[in-house]
Amino acid sequence: MSFSIPTNVEVITDGGRRRRWSYDDKLRIVEESLMPGESVSRVARRNGVRPNQLYYWRKLMSEGGAVAVNSNEEVVAKSEVTRLKQRICELERALGRKTLEADILREALEKGDQKKRMLRLPLLPEGGGQ
Repeated sequence: MSFSIPTNVEVITDGGRRRRWSYDDKLRIVEESLMPGESVSRVARRNGVRPNQLYYWRKLMSEGGAVAVNSNEEVVAKSEVTRLKQRICELERALGRKTLEADILREALEKGDQKKRMLRLPLLPEGGGQ
């Protein structure tokens, strides 16, 4: 019995780390994939990107572009939306605290006014006013 030993062995050396792509790189790669005669797989392989990642970038670009053109508004990054939502939450909490403080002060003023009114009442003599 004889066994054949494979002579071609692929060694993966990237360590599984994620690569960070700049906006300009993503845009360039997506535009390249949209050129006539190019395939997503070929462009992805040339640029060291997985084809599914390139498809995802293309989808985001087409949806973002469509939204911007359709609504005549600027497209905002998701990170910016997240940051603004966090800021809104902070401001709502601050507003809630200030509203509570105002309610407490209003109650204190009302109680103070009631005490003043009680002190202003004329004192009646013990004999019933005679």
